[in-house]
Amino acid sequence: MKEHEISVRVRYAETDQMAVVYHGNYAQYFEMGRVEWLRNMGVSYKWMEDNGIMLPVVSLTMNYKKPARYDDLLTIKTIFKSQTSVKIEFDYEIYNDKRELLTTGYSMLVFVDMKTLRPTIPTSYVLDKIKDL
Repeated sequence: MKEHEISVRVRYAETDQMAVVYHGNYAQYFEMGRVEWLRNMGVSYKWMEDNGIMLPVVSLTMNYKKPARYDDLLTIKTIFKSQTSVKIEFDYEIYNDKRELLTTGYSMLVFVDMKTLRPTIPTSYVLDKIKDL
């Protein structure tokens, strides 16, 4: 599955004094979407870490179209973009409950060996899950 969607409700703690989602929280929304995209593919971050692999973000961009507000029900769409030997890329779209596009984003992550802290090719298990996308 190239795309996956989850829904989250904006909590009060995620907003500023104007009841608008603080810009730094969008990275967390993207992470939530990415973690669930991977889980939906049969790969969890916990499984990767238990198998000696970390997946840090090395590049992240966001474009704000409209504000998300307190108590909005957001849909976070995570879109698999590409995977090379050691990196994986995603695009993101966040919509409100009226299906208005609020934010877009992009991230690049690198598979890293937890012992050496060097980029590594992911396990065959992970590669098998995403090879046909």
